[in-house]
Amino acid sequence: MSGERTLHYVCTHKEAGEIVKNHNRFWVIDCGCRVQRGGCSRSRVDVCLQLKEVTAAGDTGFREISRGDVDKILGEAGEKHLVARPFRDEATRTTTEGICFCCDDCCGYFLNPTEKCDKGTYIEMTDMDLCTDCGICVNVCYFGARKMDGEKFIIVRDNCYGCSLCADICPEDCIEMALR
Repeated sequence: MSGERTLHYVCTHKEAGEIVKNHNRFWVIDCGCRVQRGGCSRSRVDVCLQLKEVTAAGDTGFREISRGDVDKILGEAGEKHLVARPFRDEATRTTTEGICFCCDDCCGYFLNPTEKCDKGTYIEMTDMDLCTDCGICVNVCYFGARKMDGEKFIIVRDNCYGCSLCADICPEDCIEMALR
């Protein structure tokens, strides 16, 4: 099974909240990408949420946190437009052990095109009749699914991983997330 799935997959912030609801204890570690690059321009370093005490993730800055601290991380992920990238156990890749919150400033996934990640359950659906081609969503689409060609807005749906950051930021409310 581990050959079929990658360690990480993408989900929406709402889905990340649902994953968290199923747990009573939480830990956080410093993001390896942020530490390796000397920080991040978008968010603090300690945003890698663990749902088990021992996981496939590292251990730098490891500490137990409260549910209130988890809610703060989820809130910051929304405010800072961080992609929710849960990670699975290394052995079978069937159990979600934690959630990384990533961006294009420091995350190895976005900076290293050879790193793999599974697409999420959802895909964007943009009502082009309501879209004004403002391009605001392009700035939060780290996967390259939303682009500007001059003043014309373009969607490359094959590049959509289903993070929903575009829907969260759209001023026209013309983007919905649909099951893939």
